[in-house]
Amino acid sequence: MGNCVICGASADGQICDSHEQDVLFEFEGNRPDELTPGRYYRGTVDGFAEFGVFIDVGDNVTGLLHKSELDRRLDSLDWDAGDTVFVEVIGVRDNGNVDLGWSIRQSEREFRGNLVDDGQRTYVPDDDGSSSGGRSNDDDDGDDAENTATTDGSGSTVHETGSTGAAGATPDEGSAGADEGDEESAAEDEESAAEDEESVTEDEEQSASDTPGRVSVDSLSDRVGDRVRIEGEVVGASQTAGPTVFEVRDETAVVDCAAFKEAGVRAYPEVDTGDLVRLDGEVELRNNELQVETEHLEALTGEDEATVSDRLDAALASEAEPADVDLFGDDPAVETIEAEIREAASVIRRAVMESRPVIVRHNATAEGYAAGAALERSVLPLVRDEHARSDAQYHYFDRRPLEDGFYDMEDATKDVTTMLDNRERHDEKLPLFVLVDAGSTLESSDGLDLLDVYGAPHAVVDTHYPDEAVVETADVVVNPHVDGAGDDVTAGVLGANVAAHVNPEVRDDVAHLPAVSYWWGAPETYVDLAEEAGYDEDHVTALREAVALEAYYQSYEDKRELITDLLFEHEKRDLAEHVSEQFRTKLEDELDTVEPNLTIRGANGVTFTILDTDAYTHRFDFPPESVLLDAVHHREMAGRPGGPNVTLGIATDEIHVRSGGEVNVRDVVDDAQEYAPEAGITAVGTRDGKFDFLAGERDAALDAVVESVSEHLNH
Repeated sequence: MGNCVICGASADGQICDSHEQDVLFEFEGNRPDELTPGRYYRGTVDGFAEFGVFIDVGDNVTGLLHKSELDRRLDSLDWDAGDTVFVEVIGVRDNGNVDLGWSIRQSEREFRGNLVDDGQRTYVPDDDGSSSGGRSNDDDDGDDAENTATTDGSGSTVHETGSTGAAGATPDEGSAGADEGDEESAAEDEESAAEDEESVTEDEEQSASDTPGRVSVDSLSDRVGDRVRIEGEVVGASQTAGPTVFEVRDETAVVDCAAFKEAGVRAYPEVDTGDLVRLDGEVELRNNELQVETEHLEALTGEDEATVSDRLDAALASEAEPADVDLFGDDPAVETIEAEIREAASVIRRAVMESRPVIVRHNATAEGYAAGAALERSVLPLVRDEHARSDAQYHYFDRRPLEDGFYDMEDATKDVTTMLDNRERHDEKLPLFVLVDAGSTLESSDGLDLLDVYGAPHAVVDTHYPDEAVVETADVVVNPHVDGAGDDVTAGVLGANVAAHVNPEVRDDVAHLPAVSYWWGAPETYVDLAEEAGYDEDHVTALREAVALEAYYQSYEDKRELITDLLFEHEKRDLAEHVSEQFRTKLEDELDTVEPNLTIRGANGVTFTILDTDAYTHRFDFPPESVLLDAVHHREMAGRPGGPNVTLGIATDEIHVRSGGEVNVRDVVDDAQEYAPEAGITAVGTRDGKFDFLAGERDAALDAVVESVSEHLNH
């Protein structure tokens, strides 16, 4: 048994089971079956094929990283033959073929240690490869052969030497000689102390003259090989099998600083994340990334700490302040919430400057994707500018769709689990969560409360009619309904405006997204903006439809590269047209299917178009119920202008409402419950939300909803 090089726990070898995937292995075996599935290995790109990349894992074994394992398109990889990469061994087949998996960590320092795997055992690279992983103790033998230690009868230790003492002196003679020697030794000690004091003074003077001047992190690229001093905040600390790596942020940027005590042992254990520090070291370039080799590190206190804190706060406040950017178009509803747009942009910018991950959670719809992609477009360049590490964009920004359009406990639990794991493993700060096209209604309250328990900040960018109690929990809310603005605003409009304030350099890139986010009747001001940006009305429609189709498939995935190609790559215009054609074909086929099966029903002067989605739609295929009902309602409204028209989609235990925003299900639910007290009717969402009910009371629930909605629209 040994001890884990990361956590020190007892382990059968160098690494415990819980940290197996935190270590980078160097393979020195000779056969594929000597690899261990689940481990991450250093490899070298051997060549490319249409179906993936061949990677040499060690000198004698080659594996395949299939394109299906990549988190991006194969042709977007910036690898060349001979490049060093990092991959996971998924499995080894009976025929010796090695299946490899993608590793988001493509920098050695992203792993918490390095070990050699020779196919039989693992050991620290500097070790001799013994099964224990430790160094041999043979070198300790011989030099002290004459030194022994025994114990007397009382158990006290008695040290003996192999020599007989000075001139074979007897004990008494030895004692007398010792007294004289003590006097001489005392005199020598005084003289030595004086010399030491003089030497210390000289060392202090020399040290003072060698003290490097304080420099800013953003200037380090011009100081490779120089000794420098940095003052800032420790925003991350990770222990590897070698050095301890501190991420230090000053008022300009962040840099990794490697401090070594001994292999796998935490250097400067008194320094922790959040401490303000002073660090001296030499600037080096490792794997084309800046790093400071730490010579001295200390946590600041008192006036020094206050000085650095004030400097960082002032710089952050200034840096986080959005530039003066014009809002997109001429939209009074958006102008009403300009202050909130600027505040949200400031919160996001500050999170980036503080090395706080930014997590964008958006509704898995075309509108949600347009808004989320706009924020992604604006934040990623700031992350890359802030951090020297090449893969920072994968650690400090993430965008994840919300499958149901609410931030519920399931979503929050996943996020909090990941958040706490990253804090424990990588000493990361708690992220800023930005909820887009979601987060304003009671259905998100439990999830937001869970974030609040851990103190994770969150912002809401949304156009759903809000529940006041939920909105009040957010750090900042961008929602026109809160200020009583008009209804004709989409999340895409808000997302693009916030993005332009976060990073003005991407303003032209996202100018067409407000128009993309409108299904019907996009305001002329946004249509004109899109045309000025090179997107005519037909192509804007194609983009919206293509994104809507792709949003349906694997709705829990961000599809970063695909969404980027669709929304921002002019040369890939044919891609959007191709996907859009599939969207229209699938939607029209489904509309033709449901058209003969629509039920028209009147109540209190209101016309209801009712679709039984269980009986008359192709379930589990595109289009989803929300897109289909929107299309049905739009078509029915066009066919019957004037008068209240409501479309209802009824399934096994829920009724979806489409009314053009005229029906708030929370205003109606009490009456519906009175009409059908046994149906267990509850409201989900607000305007054009849905009603849940007990499946056994389906007919009663539908009657109750029709009656209560019609009465509501007549009041």
